[in-house]
Amino acid sequence: MRKIILPSILTVTALTAIFMTAVNSPASACTNMLVTRGASADGSVMITYTCDGEFHPIMRYTPPEDHEPGDSLELRHWDGRLQGKIAQVAHTYGVVHLMNEHQLVIGETTFTGREELQNPEGMLHYWYLMRIALQRAKTAREAVEIMGALVAEYGYRSTGESISIGDKEEAWLFEIIGKGPGRKGAVWVAMRIPDGYICAHANQARIREFPMDDKENCLYAPDVVDFAVEMGYYDPASGKPFSFSDAYCPSPPQKLRYCATRVWSLFRRAAPSKEFSPDYHRGVKGAEPYPLWIKPDEKLTREDVFALMRDHYEGTEYDMCKGIDAGQFCSPHRWRPMDWEIDGEIYSWERPISTQQTGFSFVSQSRKDMPDAVGGVYWYGLDDTYFSVYVPFYACTDRIPEVFATGRMSEFSWDSGWWVFNFVANYANLRYELMKVDIQAVQKELEGNMTAMQPAVEKAALELYKKDPELARVYLTDYTEAVANRVVAGYTQLAEDLIRKYNDGYVQHEPGRAQEEGYSEEWLRKVLRHHPEKYRLQRWESDSLETDLPY
Repeated sequence: MRKIILPSILTVTALTAIFMTAVNSPASACTNMLVTRGASADGSVMITYTCDGEFHPIMRYTPPEDHEPGDSLELRHWDGRLQGKIAQVAHTYGVVHLMNEHQLVIGETTFTGREELQNPEGMLHYWYLMRIALQRAKTAREAVEIMGALVAEYGYRSTGESISIGDKEEAWLFEIIGKGPGRKGAVWVAMRIPDGYICAHANQARIREFPMDDKENCLYAPDVVDFAVEMGYYDPASGKPFSFSDAYCPSPPQKLRYCATRVWSLFRRAAPSKEFSPDYHRGVKGAEPYPLWIKPDEKLTREDVFALMRDHYEGTEYDMCKGIDAGQFCSPHRWRPMDWEIDGEIYSWERPISTQQTGFSFVSQSRKDMPDAVGGVYWYGLDDTYFSVYVPFYACTDRIPEVFATGRMSEFSWDSGWWVFNFVANYANLRYELMKVDIQAVQKELEGNMTAMQPAVEKAALELYKKDPELARVYLTDYTEAVANRVVAGYTQLAEDLIRKYNDGYVQHEPGRAQEEGYSEEWLRKVLRHHPEKYRLQRWESDSLETDLPY
């Protein structure tokens, strides 16, 4: 009998950085949005995922495979030690990163929840659940059922998790947490997002009350309520309805600030007419939680969703590009730690959707009006979403471009797409408000070219698919590799251009001609408010002030 080792989604470094860090640490967090068919402009189901943490992502492809009766799947620790084995199924599907060949897509955010419920004796971490579901399920509902069955049989090891699941028909939110040491299994609930609506989650359990008599739209562990009663998390005699999030993930003001603010921003931008109050995410006691899903004012395009993933709360009082905390060059970045204490009071920076700590992100499209090979598109971007470029990978892709599949955190390399994007984003911190114009011009051109090409590319792919699906696979895989190389080459050139143009505090709009572009008047006035006399130049007899001096 063969033993098959489960391929990692990411590198060991990445997994350690993201998955093993508790979300209540302010430095780690992810953001997801689910868009149903009726809420998207093109009728696709879209899932988004920002995978945030200090790590170097490696994209992987896992081919489909037939297995013999009695084959097992080995799960191993980071050092290679065997963690456990589970029974293999007869056939597993091909997976491109977090999309499989049937257009099934999975993302996640960690909500941690009650720490006493983590079970180090459980076999399955959530990333194993995600990967196994992608290899075994064709639909979102099947993925929910598979993950629920797996944790019941083999035990759940991770902390609380919100998992987004989308196929070409439906989008589901699956929330799960363990039962603590010595207790097998997990408690969980999954809800189908109604068609025409969107959902979002950001490291906070979002499912509150749920219909226990609606199996078409809601699935759950049999003891999800009873276990909460047993542990003292819920009292039926209170007369209050059972809430999964209140029972298993109570949220103090700090968590609301870090997590609910991102949901609020996605909702307020998708449905400005609803005028969602900031009270809940600001921790106002008794404020109404945001609904699990909303209907957007207008159907969302893919470009709309890209923009939502690049949010820094622009246009709100929490705009991270404004104020003294944005620095002299209007940067949305705030260096960790996120919170600090002054004179006994605790303060915190805002935590936006778009953050410098993002390792990778994606926006997926699952489309029922096309064959799976062409209909599933996984738009993948590296590093900070604000400066990233989304590259299309199709569900039939069977080869990852080298620029997305190489590199390590400990060694800078121009051969690594992540390092290229990371360099551009970090260099921009020197003069953010100026450099972002240069960067976004290149970003817009590259993404715009791919968007413009997509109809023709997919038309050609569909014609090839009719003749021979293998021809379509080769064509789309080659196309993805070509555009991925073009994108990384474009950003490599951009990096060189930025170093040339922004050098030694000067700006060279023309090569070789350095120009002085100092601080804004607004910032200089802020300096003078703190130091009204420190920088004042004395005048002698003349009223003139010479500033063009050779120093």
